[in-house]
Amino acid sequence: MSMEAEEKTIQKRRCFIYDCGSRDTLLIQPIGDHDLQTMDDEAGLIRDLCKGRPFTMVMFLVDWNRDLPPWRAEQIRGDEPFGCGAPETLDFIREHLIPDLAGGRAPKIYLGGYSLAGLFALWAAYETDLFAGVAAASPSVWYPDFPAFAREHEIRPPKIYLSLGTKEEKTRHPVMKTVGDNIRELHAALDQKPGCETILEMNPGNHFREPDLRMARGFAWLLGE
Repeated sequence: MSMEAEEKTIQKRRCFIYDCGSRDTLLIQPIGDHDLQTMDDEAGLIRDLCKGRPFTMVMFLVDWNRDLPPWRAEQIRGDEPFGCGAPETLDFIREHLIPDLAGGRAPKIYLGGYSLAGLFALWAAYETDLFAGVAAASPSVWYPDFPAFAREHEIRPPKIYLSLGTKEEKTRHPVMKTVGDNIRELHAALDQKPGCETILEMNPGNHFREPDLRMARGFAWLLGE
């Protein structure tokens, strides 16, 4: 059963808060306009999978191609290039979103994202030790220069959830078809990292199949369910 969010504006960003009984555990996820139709279902799935474990989920709206990429790159479809807004988005989470939600507490914080938001979540995991875990569902690890970035930096959180659809790498697009090899390489490296617990789940279907369920499974795994 889906949930209903409380909407709140924080630093001019629309935020959707799902209260499941406690703000000692915060789940954070950037979303795009295309996620507005499924976000209530995703929150309900997380609640159901976590079997009554208390948490607070917050999703906040971003400009997809501007606010999530960590550095500029040419668009692989269409004409508009990718922006480089990830540092600003991470600053918003760290300096505004978490203080507003935590209210003086020191909660455990988990970051998650789907597709390009999954790439953002992974990038953030290399930039800060703020998060107890990261869920990257069908992340855009085909993004130019990300594999090299991951090889050259140390990931911080102790738990990393990865997933991919079985059909996602079965494309003729020369950039996007690298997603399978890239995520397997990333998972293998994380699996060898001392103190890092990780999993790579392969889900049936393409990139667009059941994103709400894929994200819910990621957050539930981080919470130990």
